[in-house]
Amino acid sequence: MVHKTTTHWKGGLTFESDNPSGKTVIMDTDIEGQNERFGLSPKAMMLSSLAGCSGLDVISILNKMNEKIDDFKIEVSGELTEEHPKYYHTVQVDYHFYGSELNQKKCERAVNLSVEKYCGVMEMFRQFAKVKTEIYYHIGTKHNM
Repeated sequence: MVHKTTTHWKGGLTFESDNPSGKTVIMDTDIEGQNERFGLSPKAMMLSSLAGCSGLDVISILNKMNEKIDDFKIEVSGELTEEHPKYYHTVQVDYHFYGSELNQKKCERAVNLSVEKYCGVMEMFRQFAKVKTEIYYHIGTKHNM
């Protein structure tokens, strides 16, 4: 399977990239003396991609297990190297489950299957970074974004 994207310069340091889904994303970076941002940071989008990939797995697996949760979020932080080219050498992935009757064994099983078997982005990250994961359970609460 081959995925192809096209990234088009929009002026300044702003780029627009398409996706095989047909959707687009705007990317840019911090510019000294300029407060306005138009898009997402390319490196930080990698962290979002990791969360999205694993999150899709976890929810799909929980659905197959007929496990109900009230809410779910993934927080990912990455530590960049000091020297160029800067890349994430350490990544922390925190899974947060919310619900009044969480089955922690099923949630843990879903996370482990994603981390160890299904999430291709997780595997890509493991090629260049130390990836650590944690699971948090929030009983009787719902996360507000």
